Amino acid sequence: MPKVALYNIEGNTLGEIELADAVFGVEVNQSLLHDAVVRYLANQRQGTSDTKTRAEVSGGGRKPWRQKGTGRARQGSIRAPQWRHGGVVFGPAPRDFRVEMPRKARQSALRSALTSKVSAGDLVVVDAFNIDAPKTKEIVRILGNLKAENKALIVTEVNSPNVYKSARNLPGVKTSEASAVNVYDVLNAGKLVITQAAVKSLEEVLA
Repeated sequence: MPKVALYNIEGNTLGEIELADAVFGVEVNQSLLHDAVVRYLANQRQGTSDTKTRAEVSGGGRKPWRQKGTGRARQGSIRAPQWRHGGVVFGPAPRDFRVEMPRKARQSALRSALTSKVSAGDLVVVDAFNIDAPKTKEIVRILGNLKAENKALIVTEVNSPNVYKSARNLPGVKTSEASAVNVYDVLNAGKLVITQAAVKSLEEVLA
């Protein structure tokens, strides 16, 4: 079982904690990590961009001039694509960019992501992340104590409004509850700061 240090929010070492091999000590599957990241980024796309075709723009209900005899090129509508204010040809239309991935594959990818953080020494386990009131300065101080100032992902067992409100204005810092952790955020974080209770919660779900 991999072992990591257990800290408090003051940055003091309280001892060591053993992590489950089945979650934090697996073989890293790069292919699954790639698929999970592609899925996450694709699913963030709204797909709401839209343009109007010649059938949707207003106007152009009649032929602008007769077919022959004017010396000009024949035209059927002033809303054809070559006209100003005409319709768009092959423009974007609303679509669904969602990419599906089996649940077991998603879980396996998350295990690989967590293991990679342990291997790189970027997993910081805290006994508890207690903040009495939303204060950005307090989060900055705590992350400084834990040497996790740059691009930290803070994971708590359950949603903590004080932690979320304190960290939401900090660039590069994200918060999440254990049940909502995703592969992209784990890999994108410089340090994964996770509470001891959140570790146990992930081990119960992923083991």
